[in-house]
Amino acid sequence: MTTLYAYAGLFLSALIAATILPAQSEAVLAVMLASKAYPPLLLLAVASAGNILGAVINWFLGRGIEVFADRRWFPVKPDALRSATRWYHRYGRWSLLASWLPVVGDPLTVVAGVLREPFWSFLVLVSIGKIARYAVLAAIVLNWA
Repeated sequence: MTTLYAYAGLFLSALIAATILPAQSEAVLAVMLASKAYPPLLLLAVASAGNILGAVINWFLGRGIEVFADRRWFPVKPDALRSATRWYHRYGRWSLLASWLPVVGDPLTVVAGVLREPFWSFLVLVSIGKIARYAVLAAIVLNWA
């Protein structure tokens, strides 16, 4: 049962980290990888699934929430939304490969929803970026641990 809680904690930290809320899923994943108590591929799959689901939540929020962008409680700061929108207009859907980046990555996934990026292309590009980020982290941790 403890193992299930560990995986659930990793999943939740990755999901929360992909939303606008601050969280450090990389630290959770790194500690779990370094412990060598869990299969690395399963950890990679769980973290990636949580992080991708968080981005999907952002996309759905972007589909209908932009009408509230001027409200104080809106989860994305106006400057971050403008920056992500410029990035998105400059690089198009390919900018979603950078959805793993700090600061601009999460707003990019909201902007993709606002700008009506088709769901399937969104999902594929975000998945590639987020899985690659966790795979690089896992390679670093497993080679250093």
